[in-house]
Amino acid sequence: MSIQTWTFIIVGLTFALYIGIAIWSRAASTKEFYVAGGGVSPLANGLATAADWMSAASFLGMAGIIAFSGYDGSVYLMGWTGGYVLLALLLAPYLRKFGKFTVPDFIGDRYYSNVARTVAVVAALFVSFTYVAGQMRGVGVVFSRFLDVDVNTGVYIGMAVVLFYAFLGGMKGITYTQVAQYCVLIFAFMVPAIFISLMATGNPVPQIGFGSAGEDGVYLLDKLDGLMTDLGFTAYTDGSKSTTDVFFITAALMLGTAGLPHVIIRFFTVPKVRDARKSAGYALLFIAILYTTAPAIAVFARTNLMKTVQDTPYKEIPTWFTKWEDTGLIAWTDKNEDGKIQYLPGPAIDGKKPEFSESRGDYGERIIYNFGKGKNELYIDRDITVLANPEIAGLPNWVIALVAAGGLAAALSTAAGLLLVISTSISHDLIKKQLAPDISDKKELWIARFSALLAVVVAGYFGIHPPGFVASVVALAFGLAASSFFPAIVMGIFSKRMNREGAIAGMVAGLGITCYYIARFKLGWVGQEETSKAEHWWWGISPEGFGTVGMLVNLAVAFLVSKFTASPPEEVQEIVEHIRIPSGSGEALEH
Repeated sequence: MSIQTWTFIIVGLTFALYIGIAIWSRAASTKEFYVAGGGVSPLANGLATAADWMSAASFLGMAGIIAFSGYDGSVYLMGWTGGYVLLALLLAPYLRKFGKFTVPDFIGDRYYSNVARTVAVVAALFVSFTYVAGQMRGVGVVFSRFLDVDVNTGVYIGMAVVLFYAFLGGMKGITYTQVAQYCVLIFAFMVPAIFISLMATGNPVPQIGFGSAGEDGVYLLDKLDGLMTDLGFTAYTDGSKSTTDVFFITAALMLGTAGLPHVIIRFFTVPKVRDARKSAGYALLFIAILYTTAPAIAVFARTNLMKTVQDTPYKEIPTWFTKWEDTGLIAWTDKNEDGKIQYLPGPAIDGKKPEFSESRGDYGERIIYNFGKGKNELYIDRDITVLANPEIAGLPNWVIALVAAGGLAAALSTAAGLLLVISTSISHDLIKKQLAPDISDKKELWIARFSALLAVVVAGYFGIHPPGFVASVVALAFGLAASSFFPAIVMGIFSKRMNREGAIAGMVAGLGITCYYIARFKLGWVGQEETSKAEHWWWGISPEGFGTVGMLVNLAVAFLVSKFTASPPEEVQEIVEHIRIPSGSGEALEH
């Protein structure tokens, strides 16, 4: 059977499973909509948390960035893995013990202020919408190739599916859907990795295979370094980023993880605090399977790609290349007019995306309007690395279709969690807690569902017009979370002296300066600099790493303001003392 037929079958079956679970587990109350009734087992919650955590950025984007950036891409691996450990050990049990549905709810009650709650709602919306843009782009990329539709149509299909089970089931439906999605995505990620590792090195364990020698006795990483340096690229195992930028990006990703509202809310779905700790441990194990495999897939993909396309006449190029070319995610222009593909350092095009002519070139290639001035003739969208890898390696069609289903599972599972954060921030934290406290449970539930509908529409827009590749867009969301939520949450747990004035001022300052920096150097909305050039960055820090600076600004402002304003009320200080009681110290831990 063809790839498209297999894709229709496998993706259709998985979508039917997700929708069936949503119908079976539909929410009947706000508690079920917000936190799945608080009755999810630690194992199921660990699976759901792993699926929630491993978004399209993990499944599609991370291996793509590592494949094309080499050593520099390791910041995403270190930051996202270390960040989850930080969240699981430092914050999750304490937040679960505090007993609030959402991060804005925690901040509003801990800082005894609706203003603080509103600032937290705004921050949650900023983070969630930025994050969900990457997921919707991932959905569009998958559909554009495997269902022969354009990226925009793919986004619309994904919007419809995720809206259905988020709208109907809330957190209850999302939780059990994410359990199924984790199983799909991890199977889809590991099967081709094992196949390719066996083909390349004879070792079935990808984590060991990419550090092993091939049949010629040369280590795979040494071979890739040689391929790249021969063509003028930096060696794959060498880095070009400054140590400062590596540190700040890694820290932003780690600290942002600990402030991500859609992950934190997962720890409220289990019955007890000890269950939150157990589910965090399970999730870390499930996450490690994918994260330790991603570097191997990156090495396999980059090696196979360079060996397949370099100096290959376009007329002899494999079918997979022309199929991806039809989506606009791969493009070639014959700059030296020799009919062969030259993949060299430098941008193949002037803009972020190629612009195509309606007609075809001499060899049947799509003609690019805005090609670059260098010698590189090949444009490759990084987000296709994982999806195209099985095709490049010549794996069976069912494996290729399985990877498509896995990419959709990763994107939709995280998108659903983010949409829930957006809807609950509006319905629970803004309307129920502030504007209409007497609203009935039924009306609040319908407001939450209507908010999810609006959120899907906005998310779809950002999916069609994203500010960058999946992983880089998601990295911006982590920076926003680090600069806004992380200091407020940590100081709310560990500092009895931190008051509402300090928390509010800190969140506004941290989020404000980070948004300004991203708008200036990533989106080009403000400022006159050539925003694509690193020499204009402040202190050499990229937009992806500036969330760390925003976090430090937040901490400094919060500390100074709290020092010169009144201490929190006694009852608030007692709450802070209470949530830090270690496990086993009393019956209070069970509530």
